[in-house]
Amino acid sequence: MSEALDDLLDLLDVEQIEQDIFRGRSRSAVVPRVFGGQVAAQALVAAGRTVPEDRTAHSLHAYFLRMGDPGAPIVYTVDRIRDGRSFTTRRVVAVQHGHPIFHLSASFQTDEEGLEHQAEMPPAPAPESLPTAAEMLPRYAGDFIDPSTVDRLLEARAAVDLRYVDEPPFATVGQEREPRSQVWFRANGKLADDPLLHVCLATYVSDMTLLDSVLLAHGRGGWAVGDVVGASLDHAMWFHRPFRADQWLLYDQQSPSASGGRGLGQARIYTQDGRLAVSVIQEGVVRVPRD
Repeated sequence: MSEALDDLLDLLDVEQIEQDIFRGRSRSAVVPRVFGGQVAAQALVAAGRTVPEDRTAHSLHAYFLRMGDPGAPIVYTVDRIRDGRSFTTRRVVAVQHGHPIFHLSASFQTDEEGLEHQAEMPPAPAPESLPTAAEMLPRYAGDFIDPSTVDRLLEARAAVDLRYVDEPPFATVGQEREPRSQVWFRANGKLADDPLLHVCLATYVSDMTLLDSVLLAHGRGGWAVGDVVGASLDHAMWFHRPFRADQWLLYDQQSPSASGGRGLGQARIYTQDGRLAVSVIQEGVVRVPRD
């Protein structure tokens, strides 16, 4: 296991300070706020710690309410909404400085057999044929408004091997493209066999690139280029089939709409052998800066 992955797992391992109350910490992000994927993953960990071991997460719905302060702890309070025969529902509120910054509802289910079908996995090149972040990002250092952006991105993504299938938005500024983006990702090291851990790692990564497809449709490069400002508003995930976050996963993303200063991204995550593992939808603020 890489040191960066070990640090990430330690970050997601929230501390229980009272029954149904947990405390998480943050680390510096590439922007001066708590990374949304971090708070979503920590909240899911907190919820999962109150659920019977025979039940795995099958969905989450979340709202990002306020910008998180990376220099302060985050307190997660879990409400045990329902414990049914097959399903368990939890609600989590994340609080900083006396104010809620994030709200999560998550549902867990016992293993059950039923009808089976899925959308076919789209074509994509093998992940090993694509450049790593360390190979790709330095090419675009001159396009970023801050010269340190490459180093900060590499540090933020060191725990995850994330590889773009096509050029990212900041590589083709001014060029409108199909509102679709694909990346392969996996944890940079072997993970334990805890299903909640793999779901939480996927939740963490899912917030990294989901709104890229919105930017591509308008030839925008993103916050690092300075031609848009944005933030996640809400996030939903459905976990269809078991998967391992330390094995390659294809994150196929597209944007059906942008309007009113908001953009919508929707995506599917497939295992390398073609099984549909996760569906994701996110809406975010995507604004063009005023002169």
